[in-house]
Amino acid sequence: MSAAGANHAVDWLVAAAPDPGACRRRWERDPLGVALLPAGRLWDVLIVDGTLGAPALAVLRRVLARPGPVLAGSGDSRTGFFVPPGTTGRWLGTGVRGAGRGSWIVVPFPGRAPGRVRWLVPPDGSGTLTDPFVLELALHEAAASLARGER
Repeated sequence: MSAAGANHAVDWLVAAAPDPGACRRRWERDPLGVALLPAGRLWDVLIVDGTLGAPALAVLRRVLARPGPVLAGSGDSRTGFFVPPGTTGRWLGTGVRGAGRGSWIVVPFPGRAPGRVRWLVPPDGSGTLTDPFVLELALHEAAASLARGER
């Protein structure tokens, strides 16, 4: 990711914070390169087990020009898909956790070396999010592939 691209991504992400300027300053100085940002304002995050998330992302990459931001956490054991705000309140699916209004998520600084939480698809600053309907279909296709023993 270029420095300009990372800058746009950071601008977009910190816009979710109660005080974007203070958030950005703390984030830039944080030796771990992570920030705790509120979900539910600019985006929600749907979190699935990494064994389902990775193949679902592969499906999304086949059908979309560019999916919205996607995080991997805890050694890739979880995958978080950024979706429009309000999605978690309407999501009906087993094995999917949601971070929406009232939730906070750990977000790595775009363009820095990854740690325990890393970007699989970094934000580009444009506000692109994954359509929940398309994500649901990708999760179903990924689950069916896993059930057939495909990887």
